[in-house]
Amino acid sequence: MPRTRNRVLDALTSLKLAIVCLVLLMVLVVACTLAQVRMGVFGAVNAYIRTFLVWWTVPGTSWTIPIFPGGGLVGLVLTANLVAAQAKRLELSVRKLGLWIVHLGLIVLFVGEFATSFFQVEMQLAVEEGKTVDYVESTRDAELVVIDTTAADHDEVYAIPEALLVPDRFIEIPGTPLFLKVNAFYKNSDLARRGPNDPPSLATMGIGPEVNVTEAEPGSGDDQPNRKAAFVEPFAGPKSYGTWLVSDVLGAPQSFIHNGRTYSLSLRRHREYLPFAMTLKKFQHDVYAGTDIPKNFSSLVEVSRPSTGEAREVLIYMNQPLRYGGKAFYQASFGKNDTLSILQVVENPGWLLPYVSCVLVALGLLVHFALGLRRSAARQKAALEA
Repeated sequence: MPRTRNRVLDALTSLKLAIVCLVLLMVLVVACTLAQVRMGVFGAVNAYIRTFLVWWTVPGTSWTIPIFPGGGLVGLVLTANLVAAQAKRLELSVRKLGLWIVHLGLIVLFVGEFATSFFQVEMQLAVEEGKTVDYVESTRDAELVVIDTTAADHDEVYAIPEALLVPDRFIEIPGTPLFLKVNAFYKNSDLARRGPNDPPSLATMGIGPEVNVTEAEPGSGDDQPNRKAAFVEPFAGPKSYGTWLVSDVLGAPQSFIHNGRTYSLSLRRHREYLPFAMTLKKFQHDVYAGTDIPKNFSSLVEVSRPSTGEAREVLIYMNQPLRYGGKAFYQASFGKNDTLSILQVVENPGWLLPYVSCVLVALGLLVHFALGLRRSAARQKAALEA
C-alpha cells in the first residue's frame, strides 16, 4: 500500500502531467474557437470549456458518447497537480516564500474559474429613454406567466419556469383556482399565418387558430435566438377555458375571465426582479467621423432604491460597468434609433478572485526576486570580505 500510494503521489506531482494538461487545454481552446461558428460563444464554451467531458452525438441517433476530457476535468487535474507539487517539492522556508505566494495565486485563479463556471449568471436589462425598469431578463430561458389584471393599480403575476413546461403535465397556479395543462412545447418554432392546406391547429382560443406552428431545430449561434412556443389549456375545476397558443414572439395580449377576474397568458423571457429600479435619462451613441463604426456608446441612468431612499445618477459606458447590488451592468448594445439601451447584467460571486490572483502572483515574484537579490548581495559582501 505505501508503494502504491507513493506511485500515485509521484504521478500526481509529475511535471509531465502538468504539460499534458496544458496541451489538452490548448487543444480545447482551438476546438472551442472553431466551434463558435456553428454553436455561438455561449454554446461552444459550455460544450468544451465549462464541462468535465466533451460529448459527441452519433449521427442519425440521439446517443451521445464522451470523446475528450473537458476544460473542467483538465482544470481540476491541473489544480490538483499544482497543489500536490507545491506541498511535496517546495520547502517551507523564507527562502521559498515568493514561490509559495505565486503558487497560491495560481490556485486562486483556478478556483475563480470554477466559481465562474458554476455560479455566474448573465442576463440583460433593456430600457428606453425616459422609462424605468426594475427587472432583468434571461436571453436563453423563458417563462409562462399568468397575470391577474383585474385590479386597476397593480397586476398579480404568476410565473412558471420553462423547465416545467412538459407536455401532458398539469401545473397549479398558487393563490388562484386555476391550473394549466401543457399540451405541447417547442424549444424553437416557426410561426406563420395559417394557410388553407395547413393541418388543424391545437389552439381553440385567442390568436392561435390563425397561426401555423412548426417545430424547428434549436438555434446554434448567438444571433439566432430560439422562438419558443407552447399550447396550454387553463382549467378552473372541471371547466376548461380552451387551448391557447403562447410564444415569446407574439405581441397580442390574450386573456380570459373567471369569476369576474381577468387573466392573461403569455410566454416571455425569464425575469428576475430587482430591489431597485433604473431610469434611462440619456443614451449617447458616437461614431468615427465619416463612418458608421461605433466609437463609444453610453447610458446615463438614475438608480433609485425606495427601501433606502437612495437616488443617484451613474454613467455606464464601454469598459466602464456599474457594480451595484451584487451585479455588474455593462453597456452591451442599443436599438430603436438610439433610444433603447441594452445592458448586459452579470452576477458572478467569484469576480474578484482573478484580481486577487494577479496581485498574489505579482507579489510572489517581487518577493522571490527581492530575496534572491538579498542573497546575491550577501554573497558578494562575503566574497569582498574574504
